[in-house]
Amino acid sequence: MHNIQHIHDDLVYIGASDRRIALFENIYPVPRGVSYNSYLLLDRQTVLLDTADAAVAETFFANLDAALGGRPLDYLVINHMEPDHAALLQPLLLRHPHIKIATTAKAAQMIGQFFDIDVQANLQVVKEGDTLCTGTHTLHFATAPMVHWPEVMVTYDATSRTLFSADAFGTFGALSGNLYADEVNFEQEWLGDARRYFTNIVGKYGPQVQALLKKAAALDIQMTCPLHGPVWRRNLEWFIHKHDLWSRYQPEEQAVVIIYGSVYGHTEAAALRLATLLAQRGIRNIKAYDASRTHCSKLLSECFRASHIVLASSTYNNGIFTPMEEFLLDLKAHNFQNRTWALIENGSWAPQSGKLMRAMVEEMPASTILGDTLSLKSALKAPQEQDLAAMADAIAASLNQ
Repeated sequence: MHNIQHIHDDLVYIGASDRRIALFENIYPVPRGVSYNSYLLLDRQTVLLDTADAAVAETFFANLDAALGGRPLDYLVINHMEPDHAALLQPLLLRHPHIKIATTAKAAQMIGQFFDIDVQANLQVVKEGDTLCTGTHTLHFATAPMVHWPEVMVTYDATSRTLFSADAFGTFGALSGNLYADEVNFEQEWLGDARRYFTNIVGKYGPQVQALLKKAAALDIQMTCPLHGPVWRRNLEWFIHKHDLWSRYQPEEQAVVIIYGSVYGHTEAAALRLATLLAQRGIRNIKAYDASRTHCSKLLSECFRASHIVLASSTYNNGIFTPMEEFLLDLKAHNFQNRTWALIENGSWAPQSGKLMRAMVEEMPASTILGDTLSLKSALKAPQEQDLAAMADAIAASLNQ
C-alpha cells in the first residue's frame, strides 16, 4: 500500500518514517523515530530527489510506483550519498536501469565505494551553478561541502522556488500525517529535536553552514524540503535564524544549564543547591542534567541553546568523572565555543577534576570562566555556602549584562 502526499500538482512526497529505530547513526537516541524524505517531480521529465534508508524500502518503492503511475523515471538527483538517503540506489537501478543520475563528482566516487555497480553510463556529474531543465521546471545545483559530508549539494527549483536542502533544515522525529512544519506545534514539540539533530550531526561545521546560508539568502526560497523532518512553507525566517545562531555558536537564550557528574550524590547536591540559589536571584528556566543519565547528544544540544554552563564533577581515578569527561570531549569535537562557564569540583582527598575541566574549557574558543573553581572535599559544608552564593551572584550578574 502506498502513502504519498502531493506538495504541488507536480511534486509528490514519497518518503517514509521509521518508528522502530532506536539509535540514529547507531549513536543518537530517537524515541520519536525519524523520517527519510524523498520527493518526486512529475514534469515532462520525471525526477526523483534522493532515495531513502533500506529500513523503509518496501514503503518507498510502493510510493514511487504509485506517484509515477506507470510513467518512466528519467532522473535521480543525489544530493547526499549517506546510506540513510542513498541505500536504495542499487534496487532503484534494477527497476529503472536507464535513469540519469545527477550528482557531484565526490558523490559519484562514493557510489563505487558503497555499491558494486557500474553507473558510468548513467552519471551526469554536476557542479556549482549547473542547471537541469525538466520541462517547465529548472533545477539549479549548489554545492554544500561538509554540510555534513564533503559530497553534499542542494537543489533549487527556480520555478516553484523550492530548496531541496539535503540534511540542512532537518530534524529527528517521525512524521504522523502532517507533512508541514506549520501543521504541528513545532516550537514546543519539534524544536528540541531539530536543535539536537543540527548540533550533533552538523554542529562541528558551523563555517560551512554559514557558507550555505549565504547562498540561500541570495535565492527566493518559498519552501524547504529537507531529507529529515517536516517541510517548511511558512515562517522560514524563524527557522533559518535558529540555524544562523547555531552555526555561529551563538546562544539561543540567556539561560543557565547545570551539568553534573556525581558518584554518591554529594556533587549533585552542590549543583542543585546552586540551582536553588540562582532561582532565588530571579533566574528562570534553569536546567540541570546528570551526565551519567543524560545522553551526550542532549547535553550538547542544551549547551548550544544556553549562554551559561555550570560544570560540577567528582574526581575519578585522579581525573574527571568519566561521563563528564566523555561529554566534554564530545563538546570539543563539535567545535563548541563562545560561552560563559562556572566550575565546581569534588574530591575526597585529591581534587583534580576542576583543573582538568578548566583546561578543556579554555581550549574552546571565546570561553569565559567566572571566578575560581569551587572545590569541595567530599560534600558541601556550611562555610562554603557563601562561596556557592558568590558563584550564583557572578552568574546572575553575567546574565544581566
